[in-house]
Amino acid sequence: MYSEAAVMLAFAFHLLEMSEEDTETVVKIYPDGEHAKQFDIRSFLASRGFERVEGRGKTTYGGRYQNSKCHIEVFPKSGEGDVVGLINGKKIVAECKGGAINTRHSGQVSKLRKGLSELIGQLMILPRCADRHIAVLPYTQETARLAERLITRCAAAGIEICLVNPSGQVSYVTP
Repeated sequence: MYSEAAVMLAFAFHLLEMSEEDTETVVKIYPDGEHAKQFDIRSFLASRGFERVEGRGKTTYGGRYQNSKCHIEVFPKSGEGDVVGLINGKKIVAECKGGAINTRHSGQVSKLRKGLSELIGQLMILPRCADRHIAVLPYTQETARLAERLITRCAAAGIEICLVNPSGQVSYVTP
């Protein structure tokens, strides 16, 4: 199982890696309470050298995290997108889904397919508030196959698709 919070964090770190050194980089993650129940966000960030320097809200994980090079803000709030970044002067909004990645069980495969459809729908109803809108979900053979089928139509709507493998690497599906 690859939790939605793990997918969100993998994509957030991907955005940080994309950033040029001399530009402002802001990455915000908007997990809900269920995300935090499935994945220990604070411990994950601490294991990557991020220290919580400011709390936010009533949760133990919400706040501003910083390492020597950059910061990540975690806001337990919905309605903003799951991951929002200002990278190299461009605003990026990503919606993320998790799911079982090592299964051929038809119910789990169906959930991943449904998840991709939901992400695309969520991004399509957002106002055009960002330079890039990205649907992010775990890599499986099924999600890769479905993403390949959808990418041309998604690209026409201004939506990109990214897949996150079990080691946290992000790959873009291209038309």
